[in-house]
Amino acid sequence: MSIEELWSLIPYLAIPATILLVILGLFVTHRFILKAHTASTGKKFRNQMIMLGLSAAGALLIIMVLPIGDEKRGQILSLIGIVVSAGIALSSTTLLGNAMAGLMIRAVRAFRLGEFIEVDGHFGRVSDMGLFHTEIQTEDRDLKTLPNVLLVTNAVKRIRPSGTILSAQVSLGYDLSPNRIQRLLVQAAQEIGLKDPFARIVDLGDNAITYKVAGLLQDVSELLVKRSELRVAMIQTLHADGVEIVSPQFRNTRMIDPQRSFIAPLQEVRTGATAEPNSEIVVFDKAEEAASLDSLRTAHSDLEKEKEALQKARKDQTGPELEKTDAEIERLEKRLARLLKVIVARENRAAEKE
Repeated sequence: MSIEELWSLIPYLAIPATILLVILGLFVTHRFILKAHTASTGKKFRNQMIMLGLSAAGALLIIMVLPIGDEKRGQILSLIGIVVSAGIALSSTTLLGNAMAGLMIRAVRAFRLGEFIEVDGHFGRVSDMGLFHTEIQTEDRDLKTLPNVLLVTNAVKRIRPSGTILSAQVSLGYDLSPNRIQRLLVQAAQEIGLKDPFARIVDLGDNAITYKVAGLLQDVSELLVKRSELRVAMIQTLHADGVEIVSPQFRNTRMIDPQRSFIAPLQEVRTGATAEPNSEIVVFDKAEEAASLDSLRTAHSDLEKEKEALQKARKDQTGPELEKTDAEIERLEKRLARLLKVIVARENRAAEKE
């Protein structure tokens, strides 16, 4: 075969060579992302975006090396543009819809790892955030995967890390003084540590008054425990003051001694008896780990920015000032190294649990 004939085959050999190169590059990048231990590892959303961008670039590269004319190449690129546009237009019910929703959630910063959210009847702590889905850990310690489209098409209730209002309701008869009941309910909220508690009448029923007691819970990590403790404290406080928590119909129709009261012995009622102190950690272990890792990565990023700022500033410094800056940079480098070891250890531990 002559040199001219071999040279004419190069455009056709370039196609399989390019395809092989693209596939190999995507495979190597994917393996590197999975195995690399850096301050940003474990961020599934970032990794998915990298792979998506590289896949799109690889597809364009293959099209560019096809042995076709510029006119046909332009038609192919136009067709791809139309398909992508149509996919985006129909993204509310397709896979692209979840991807677009994932981008939107990241852009508006609707919530972060470890935070409590409630959407469309689903409640839990965010344990993972991906391009196509968001994972929450429920009160049963189970993991629930929610498509991102669900999160952008429904109202998401986010419990603020700085605190949330914890409340409970109880219905009591008209024969009891509202001022007395409100005072007792506020006392119950104070006993479990709620800040600035208050009690209100929320409904006047045919047979009973509905009271609502609420207060600020500053440590939201204790949300489940405090919900139970508030109700136990309400029972304890009302019973201790001689208030029966029974419906008027039950009280008026019971065929028993009128002198008998339905109050549990106080020694059997104990605030917090229904939940162990570490129940929140057991229930939301993965979400807690994810939130802790996210905080460590944020701290690592902040230290990196501080180090970069010092490195820029030292260029214009001399003498003692330069020595002081160099010492500070060295101190930051040691902190960064220690922090990176902690992050890698946490990531390995989280991977083993999976």
